[in-house]
Amino acid sequence: MKKHIIVAISVATASCLLASESVDLDKITVQSTVIKTEVTDVSGEDLKSADLADALTNTVPSITIQRRSGIANDIILRGQRKDDINVIIDGGKIYGACPNRMDPPTSHIITNNIKDIEIIEGPYDVEDFGTLSGVVKVTTNQPTKELHGNVNLNIGSWGYKKGSAFVSGGNDKVKVLLGASTEQSDQYEDGNGNTLAEQLKIETDGTPNASKQYKPSEFDRDAYKKTSFMGKAYINVTDNQELRLSYTGNRSDNVLYPSTPMDAIYDDSDLYNIQYIINNLGEYSDKLKFEYYYSTVDHPMTTEYRLMSGGAAGTVANVMSSTIYGAKLNNDFHIDGTKISYGIETSKRNWDGTYYKQYTTANPITLNKSLPDVDTTNFGVFAKAKKSYDKFDINSGIRYDHTKIEAGNSDPDSTFNDISGYIFAYYNLNENFKYFAGVGKSIRVPDGKETHDRAKDLTGATDGKLVGNPYLDETKNYEADLGVEGTFANSTFKAKVFYSILKDFIVYNADATQYQNTDAKIYGFEFSGSYFATDDLYFDYGIAYQVGKKDKPLAGQTDTDLPSIPPIKANVGINYDYDSSLSFKAEVVASGKWSKYDSDNGEQEIDSWNVVNLKASKDFYKGFNITLGVNNLFDKDYAVSNTYKDLNLVSGDPTDPVMLLNEPGRYVYANFSYKF
Repeated sequence: MKKHIIVAISVATASCLLASESVDLDKITVQSTVIKTEVTDVSGEDLKSADLADALTNTVPSITIQRRSGIANDIILRGQRKDDINVIIDGGKIYGACPNRMDPPTSHIITNNIKDIEIIEGPYDVEDFGTLSGVVKVTTNQPTKELHGNVNLNIGSWGYKKGSAFVSGGNDKVKVLLGASTEQSDQYEDGNGNTLAEQLKIETDGTPNASKQYKPSEFDRDAYKKTSFMGKAYINVTDNQELRLSYTGNRSDNVLYPSTPMDAIYDDSDLYNIQYIINNLGEYSDKLKFEYYYSTVDHPMTTEYRLMSGGAAGTVANVMSSTIYGAKLNNDFHIDGTKISYGIETSKRNWDGTYYKQYTTANPITLNKSLPDVDTTNFGVFAKAKKSYDKFDINSGIRYDHTKIEAGNSDPDSTFNDISGYIFAYYNLNENFKYFAGVGKSIRVPDGKETHDRAKDLTGATDGKLVGNPYLDETKNYEADLGVEGTFANSTFKAKVFYSILKDFIVYNADATQYQNTDAKIYGFEFSGSYFATDDLYFDYGIAYQVGKKDKPLAGQTDTDLPSIPPIKANVGINYDYDSSLSFKAEVVASGKWSKYDSDNGEQEIDSWNVVNLKASKDFYKGFNITLGVNNLFDKDYAVSNTYKDLNLVSGDPTDPVMLLNEPGRYVYANFSYKF
């Protein structure tokens, strides 16, 4: 069986070693280049839901899920999260509307629409505004001239049902793709057999926060329902010019978030993208690309399903909206063996929200703004170069940004002018070994919540306490990476260390109930590899570890641990191909004890854990496939996500730790697909 492919097997499980790994989540094959990690076949038959965060955390050791619900979860990438991670979808951006991260950017693109994902860790991206610790670039399925398609029917534990399909085809002039999906699920059960509502009840019974439990009439309601649609058209205007049009719409209804006081009534998003590409325009333009994108998210969250909605204030709501539109012009050309790319980028992001009470009545009572119509406007210019010298390859880039943040009230505006850049190189010692190293600087400006967020005032008499800080500085990341990669007849390995100096890192001070800047450091290592025992049996493994420290405690505190730094995490997989149509996989995903955490700001100790996942996949005649699997085989009860107080989370009472939301217990699934 194709040794030259399997030799580089599944560095996928460790991926982020500044090497580009093309990972098939079903067959698991890997191809290495440099700087990037490319995850392919994200819509493979082994995925149990549309949740991209769930898919990535089971594939990449340096990515950890931050679970809020059965769907629409967030990610931590190498110890950083939220806007520290840039998410790009087909060249465009989308931002969640919820300041409590109920709908992060990764939740607005579902797995069955994804062709591949490119992950760049560190400051090694100058094309996209806002990349601090890394960028996740998602490419969705693309139209083809040949007629082909895919139909999937998936079922799983806890009443999970999903149906999805797409079809693509065209001619030399026009290619079109249409796709749609729908899925829903009951509340999952943790390893103790408790549903989401039961976890919340156990946490709050007999405490002042018991009113945050679900009403008896809502106790057994579904966890979510989600539908999506995607349409694309690629038009060949001339032999060297192409117009690309795309639209993605997502509709999520009644999503439960038990560890927060509110649930999402709905979460609707729309992403529009237009690209115009001209190839071979002239000596100094191999490829000229213009892009415009526009996205919008509507997200009303309420206490409607909770006992507290029966109080004097009735149902309390925070109705949020988020939009962003932007454009980019990029030109590529070669000169004297050097590939050069340069361009300009501009965008405007708006974030707005309002608190209400008596929200389910015909005339809800308006309280105060949660986010006062905050605009973030950016203009940037960038340039990149790539050159080979004998055994060396050198990549470099530089970027300038001018950014302004303005609120629709009397809060002060903020203006930022920044230069970022990097140089990254690798040295091919011989055909088996390469060394790589990089240094760079990246920046990200504060977001609208960090600068202008306000708490609700149920009296409606004030604008609410200012939780944001309009005087925040932008965060600067100065980072160095060093590593080695080896390829042998039957195995591969990669190892990398990194050290990140964060100036004016944005953190939350729970004592001051406000965001602040502080200086900090994050450092760690990543190691991965594969071993090809026989033509049919092969192993893959990966491990990632980070440490994060503030240079000094925040005002009024003593803890110097940075928040959201997961403990050591490892993946080990055993793969067996019985023949070209039948394959089996067993994997262990494990994490150490969360013993280093920001206790002053709400985090707590979390026990170590390990789970075993099994999968079997069988291809049949004429494009049919059946995949059977079980995740968390031994029904372990464990939690992954910590409880940093910049999120509004539920606790038993004021002296108790905040509720830890447990992960799903044993999950059994079956996927049936037909490809043509």
